[in-house]
Amino acid sequence: MAYTALAFLPIVLILVMMIGLKKSSALSLGLALSLSIAIALGFWKMDFTAVSAYVLFGFLKAFDILVIVFGAILILNTLKYSGGMDSINRAFNSISTDRRVQIIIIGWAFGAFIEGAAGFGTPAALAAPLLIGLGFPALAAAMGTLIMNSSPVSFGAVGTPTNGIKTSISQLVGSGIDGYMSEVTFLTAFIHSFAAMIVPTLVVFMLVKFFGKNKSFKDALPIIPFSIFSSVMFIIPYLLIAKYGGFEIPSLIGGLVCLGILVLAAKVGFLVPKQTWDFDESQKWPDFWVGSQKKEEPKEHKKIGIFMAWVPYLLISLILVATRIPAFGLKQKLVALKISFPPIFDTANTAYSFSYAYLPGIIPFILVAILTIFLHKMSGDEVKEAWGATFKQVGKAVIPLCAGVAMVQLMLNTGNNPEHLDSMLKMMAKFFADISGQVYFIVAPLIGVLGAFFSGSNTVSNLLFAPLQFEAAQLVGLKTQVIMALQNIGGAAGNMICINNIVAVCATVGLIGKGEHRLLTYNILPCLLYCIIAVSVAFFLL
Repeated sequence: MAYTALAFLPIVLILVMMIGLKKSSALSLGLALSLSIAIALGFWKMDFTAVSAYVLFGFLKAFDILVIVFGAILILNTLKYSGGMDSINRAFNSISTDRRVQIIIIGWAFGAFIEGAAGFGTPAALAAPLLIGLGFPALAAAMGTLIMNSSPVSFGAVGTPTNGIKTSISQLVGSGIDGYMSEVTFLTAFIHSFAAMIVPTLVVFMLVKFFGKNKSFKDALPIIPFSIFSSVMFIIPYLLIAKYGGFEIPSLIGGLVCLGILVLAAKVGFLVPKQTWDFDESQKWPDFWVGSQKKEEPKEHKKIGIFMAWVPYLLISLILVATRIPAFGLKQKLVALKISFPPIFDTANTAYSFSYAYLPGIIPFILVAILTIFLHKMSGDEVKEAWGATFKQVGKAVIPLCAGVAMVQLMLNTGNNPEHLDSMLKMMAKFFADISGQVYFIVAPLIGVLGAFFSGSNTVSNLLFAPLQFEAAQLVGLKTQVIMALQNIGGAAGNMICINNIVAVCATVGLIGKGEHRLLTYNILPCLLYCIIAVSVAFFLL
C-alpha cells in the first residue's frame, strides 16, 4: 500500500500545482518528473542508467508530439500571413455568425473528421485556431475543442486506439479475436453514442456560462435543437459503420457526414436560432482568455479566393485519408520509412524510431504549409513571419511536453527494477481494481482516463491497461467485451484532460503559462460526466 501511495504522488503533485496553486504546466510537470525520478531511484531501487534511459526516451517521444504541434501551428500561421485565413473566416461567417453554431460545426463535426483521419491531438490543434480566427477567445476555443474531441477518439487515426486493444489482448482471447473485436467495436460506439448526445450541448452551455456577456445558461437554450441534431447526424453513420464496417472509419465517416449536413442546415437556417449570439467586445475580455499570438495582428494581406484558401485543409484531409486507410496501400509504405535508434544504454523498451513519413506533423502538415507558399504566392517576408511566429509558439511547449512524456515513460517502466515490484502505473490500476470488486465496471473507464491522462493517448492507455482490465473482468465475473469498451471509452474521455493535449492546444493558441490549469479545471467535470454516462449504459449491458 505504501508503494501505491508513492506511485500516486506525482499525479497528486500535478493536480495540486495546476489546479490548486494555478502554476504553469512547465513548472508542475518539471517538479513531477523530478519527484518521479526520486521515487524510482529511492524506492523502486532502479538503476540510475535505466532511469536516465527512460527519461531520455521520453524526450525523444515528446519530439514526435512537438513535430505535430509545429506542423499544425505552421499551417495556421501560413494561412494567417498569406491572407487565406481571412477568406476562411469570411466563409464561416457567411454560413453563420452565431458563435454557438460555429463551435458545433468546427469543434464537433470538423474535429471529428480530423480525429478520424489523424488523431493524436490534431483536431484541437487545427480546430481551435480556426475558431480564434472567427473571433473566439483562445481559452474558449481550446476548452470547446478539447471537450468535443471525445466521442470520436476511440476510432481516431483510422481506428488506432481500438486496434491497440486488439493487439494487447489477442493472446488472452485466442483464435476468435476478430469476432470478439467486432463486438467490442460496436459496444464502444453504442456506449459512446449516449454521451455524444449531450457533448455539443454541454460545450455550448459552458461557452455561454463562462464566456458570455450575461454568464447565463439561458443563452444556450435556443441552440439545443441544433446541437442535438448535430449529435444525431454524427451518431447515425458512426454506429452503422461500427456495426458493419469495422473500427477503422466510424469517426472519419461520421464526422464527414455530420460536417456536410450541418453546413447545409446552417446555410438554410434549419434549427438555427433566429437571434444570433456573440461574445462581448474583445477589448473587455480578461487577459487570460486571449492567446499571445492574438496581440501580433498581421499586416493587411492580398485577397485569396475562398476555394484557394481552403485548398490547404482539403489537401490535409485528402492526404490523411489516403495515408491512414490501409486499403490504399500507402500506409504500409510510409510506416516503413523511419530512422531507427538502438535501445538507450541497452535498456529495455527504449528503442526509438522517428517515422518521418507517417508523422502527421511532417506529412501532411509541413508539406502542405510549404505547398501553400507557392499556391498563395507568398512573399519572402510573409514566409519568414509565418515560420518565425511558429518557432516562437512551439518553443513554449518544449519544457512541459518533454517533462510530461518523460515522466510517463519512467512511470510505465518502473516495473524494470531489482525488487520485482510492479510499475507505478500498474500499481495505480490494480488499486482501483482491488477496491471495487463486483462494481468494477464503475472503475473501468476511470482506469482508461488515468492511462490517457498520463500518456496523452487513448491508444497507449489501451495498450497498457486492456490486458489488466480483461483479467480483472474475468476475476470478478463481468462480461469482458463491455469492460474492454469501457476502457476504450475512458481513454477517449481522458483526452479532454490529458496533459499532452492541453499543452499542445495551449501552444497552438498561445496560452502556454496561463491556460493549462484553467483548461484542466474546466474539463475535469465533463470528463467525469462522460464516464458516469458510460457506466450507466454499461450497467444494462453486463
